[in-house]
Amino acid sequence: MSEVAVRAGVSRTTVSFVLNGRADVAIPEDTRARIRAAIEELGYRPNAGARALAAKRSEWYGLITEIVTAPFAVDVIKGAQDRAWADGKFLLITAGDSDPAMEAAAFDKLLEQRAEGLLYATTWHRAVKLPPAAREVPVVLVNCFDADGALPSVVPDEAAGGHTATRRLLDAGHRRIGFINLDTGIPAAVGRRRGYEQALREAGLDVDDSLVVPGHATADGGYAAACSLLDRTDRPTALFCGNDRTAMGAYDAIKERGLRIPDDIAVIGFDNQELIAAYLRPGLTTVALPFELMGARGVDMLGALTAGQPLTTTQVTVDCPLIERSSV
Repeated sequence: MSEVAVRAGVSRTTVSFVLNGRADVAIPEDTRARIRAAIEELGYRPNAGARALAAKRSEWYGLITEIVTAPFAVDVIKGAQDRAWADGKFLLITAGDSDPAMEAAAFDKLLEQRAEGLLYATTWHRAVKLPPAAREVPVVLVNCFDADGALPSVVPDEAAGGHTATRRLLDAGHRRIGFINLDTGIPAAVGRRRGYEQALREAGLDVDDSLVVPGHATADGGYAAACSLLDRTDRPTALFCGNDRTAMGAYDAIKERGLRIPDDIAVIGFDNQELIAAYLRPGLTTVALPFELMGARGVDMLGALTAGQPLTTTQVTVDCPLIERSSV
């Protein structure tokens, strides 16, 4: 900074005022231009760590996620990064990799960088328990929730998504709808089944528990579940699959039996895992998990917390939109 001051022929204090954007200080525009030219010529960069210590604000948020290269994680990162950038914040991203020791180290490192707040995102919706360091700055959970109920979170509206999927099949005329669910007890399985049952009851239909079978979130599980439903004498005319992987397995079971999608049986998925849903034939109609929007909403909540504003709710739910293709 001293070298910039000498090159521009001003004091260090004047350089500091310009670097900090002090509009309340009367510095002629030609002096500001001279200082900016000196900064560029000398390649000067302010010491971010020193500025954060002095201002007690770093203008950085941290994001810890399980697998930064996973398709869903990339969408969370994009939503969070775009929103943070619009707010003048920079996002520091690190992987936790579902390893408690690695996650604790990630929290510590981001706090060492004086991150103003932290996002913690998972690739599947569940309860989490974070290390004690998570209480040192504002933290918002994305696609997960605090097992102790102490931290704010943003999660998908699983029940509304299940309702949307089932309602789409009902609107297409189906009255016997099989449901290939995820593993019992996880939030996505519970919520999506609740929405499925609600839509059936609203249509005046009874819920037939025998039409609900587990698919274990895998293509093999979806294949086996679809086989069990399709080999019934009273087989369903439509399948709601708990995720796109189970739908991929269901496609194989359907085609092995000489049935056509959607002429003989309709299929709808969940997640909108694009590498699957868009490239099945026919393309899979599915309900999207709103990862990009959840990342953006998480930053909105974090911004309020770091500004000292109270949140109106500790958990925000985000709608899961229907993505129409050709399987219904």
